[in-house]
Amino acid sequence: MEQHTLLAVLAHPDDETFGTGGTLALYARRGVQVHLVCATRGEVGEIDPEHLKGFASIAEAREGELRCAAGLLQLSGVHFLDYRDSGMAGSPDNQHPQALAAQPVEAVAERVVHYIRLLKPQVVITFDPIGGYKHPDHIAIHQATVAAFHMAGDASFVSDLPPYQPQKLYYYTQSKGWLRFYVSIMPLIGMDPRRMGRNKDINLKKIVEEGNFPEHARIAVRSVAKIKEQAAACHASQLGGAMPRKGLLFLLRGMFSQSENYMRAFPPAPPRLRESDLFNDVV
Repeated sequence: MEQHTLLAVLAHPDDETFGTGGTLALYARRGVQVHLVCATRGEVGEIDPEHLKGFASIAEAREGELRCAAGLLQLSGVHFLDYRDSGMAGSPDNQHPQALAAQPVEAVAERVVHYIRLLKPQVVITFDPIGGYKHPDHIAIHQATVAAFHMAGDASFVSDLPPYQPQKLYYYTQSKGWLRFYVSIMPLIGMDPRRMGRNKDINLKKIVEEGNFPEHARIAVRSVAKIKEQAAACHASQLGGAMPRKGLLFLLRGMFSQSENYMRAFPPAPPRLRESDLFNDVV
């Protein structure tokens, strides 16, 4: 049987774990070659001085965390596009000449095409159209990956590698049922769903209203939940403290971390499609 390959195209160190970590770990343990293309090194993110010890820069520290997580997830390769982190929407970092969000979509797509043609994945995954929570880099790499998915198989797009067309494209998407429930109970435990995240600049209420994407594939990741948690611990600079080990948030995280959900973008999904394997019907 031909070796199966899965390619995740994401924006920052930690995206591979906090979102799709269960999926990547699961397929790696099934013998799939799992590769990550990471567009930036997360150099704009805030980081406590304790996490910079032994590193020359934030980018170096974040890359170190990513490589730690990649080893636990058993990724076959980590590949960087070498753009700069754009920061959150509206920040001055959005306008940096090397910022991912400031690049033409076609230019970023050309770099992604290189890895699609090189690695020959049957399945490609990336963010949904709003990037999960409207981070400009997430949206930018989503747009570039969608373009690259189709460009890679187009013989008229000439590069140093021959054309190759992946068979399936999926968008990682949060379960909106769970997110709606989470938002509804947050005020009961003293949390404001309109001001979430380390910098309180993520509006979960707005995301629930605007990000209602269909869920075509649900991947059961309970068997690798411990591995995902260990990989998450590698990203210590992003956790803002230890992950909760008790209380309501801990219970909810356990209840709703048994699966990871995807919208199938290509081939177009028929009505009421429900898949449990991203490689279903791959030849």
